[in-house]
Amino acid sequence: MTNAASVAPEVKAVPETVTAAFDEFMEAFEAFKDVNDRRLGEIEQKLTADVVTRDKVDRINRAMDDQKKVLDQLVLKKARPQLGRGGGELSAEAVEHKAAFDAYIRRGEEAGLRELEVKALSSGSGTDGGYLVPPETDTEIGRRISVVSPMRALSTGRTVSSAVLKKPFATTGLATGWVAETAARPQTSTPQLAELSFPTMELYAMPAATQGLLDDAAVDIESWIAGEVDIVFAEQEGDAFIRGDGVNKPKGFLSYPTVADSAWSWGNIGYVASGAAGAWQSTDPSDTLIELVYALKAGHRQNGTFMMNRKTQADIRKFKDADGNYLWRPPAAAGQPASLMGFPIAEAEEMPDVAANSLSVAFGDFRSGYLVVDRAGVRVLRDPYSAKPYVLFYTTKRVGGGVQNFEAIKVVKFAAA
Repeated sequence: MTNAASVAPEVKAVPETVTAAFDEFMEAFEAFKDVNDRRLGEIEQKLTADVVTRDKVDRINRAMDDQKKVLDQLVLKKARPQLGRGGGELSAEAVEHKAAFDAYIRRGEEAGLRELEVKALSSGSGTDGGYLVPPETDTEIGRRISVVSPMRALSTGRTVSSAVLKKPFATTGLATGWVAETAARPQTSTPQLAELSFPTMELYAMPAATQGLLDDAAVDIESWIAGEVDIVFAEQEGDAFIRGDGVNKPKGFLSYPTVADSAWSWGNIGYVASGAAGAWQSTDPSDTLIELVYALKAGHRQNGTFMMNRKTQADIRKFKDADGNYLWRPPAAAGQPASLMGFPIAEAEEMPDVAANSLSVAFGDFRSGYLVVDRAGVRVLRDPYSAKPYVLFYTTKRVGGGVQNFEAIKVVKFAAA
């Protein structure tokens, strides 16, 4: 009689519903636990695992990753409502803006948008040309990007009207002390202030459409533009927020100087060493994760989230605690994150694979630790000339980002010390 757990699950036809995809993912996890338990038992008995068993564990791990990708795509698709279709009543100004923007996108008619600018006494089109999209489209683009980009979803967001956000912070707190009831109260020293600067950089995309598509009245142009740019914007932002170098892009938290957490100082990201060069330590690798969690202060730890890519997560799925319980737990429901030691896991493919001196696992209170700065408005410039017979839509937004609290994020460095 064939043991169902001994056969690695194959990726079946793409499920049509989120529920079906979630059920398949949970079945794969149960099979993974059975086969991995057998692998660990073989290691205890023979000091090594059977090659066939190891291969099954790896295949199930890959199958789980594939099924999780399908599940994520279905959840993302479900989170994309059509713009302008039964979304509730709009104000007269919003209706007028939508109509004028639609005329500009479809036929290049600028008169309506220019009239709106005059009424609002604002500069909706900059010196480099283009017009701001309607607020509903701008909001929808931002919401969709938050679904795709884990860093944007986890971080604090600020919208500004200038090119740079400057944020003061106190490097030292107020002096305090205990005094007797009748003792003198000397004046305390004032806190020392410094300033963090978050410049906004230009991010662009240039979707193209035929004039025939634009002439089709059944096509929701606003939804089409939002759908074209949200994924590419999210991918570019996600990469910059994690490993951007700060040159013409936001500065990612992995680009800041790192120091051993025992020698941490402001302006640096503290790290916990894995105990082995380019690998997890051979015995009790989960101890590194425990050290990472408790490297954060309690106030940040209670809001902590792990961040890593799928490959690193596949390694961690095999970890158990002293009682034999798996540290990694699957999502409680579709659309929710998996958890590690009770803390949610954010999957970010921009996080590096495990390698010598890599910073492949992060844990932190990202809402306190990282700031995303958006300059108000997404701009679209219509270009019917450069790529005939296509009409190009040069779509730009300005965004910046950087670490605002260096205490709130810690990483694992895969090194001996």
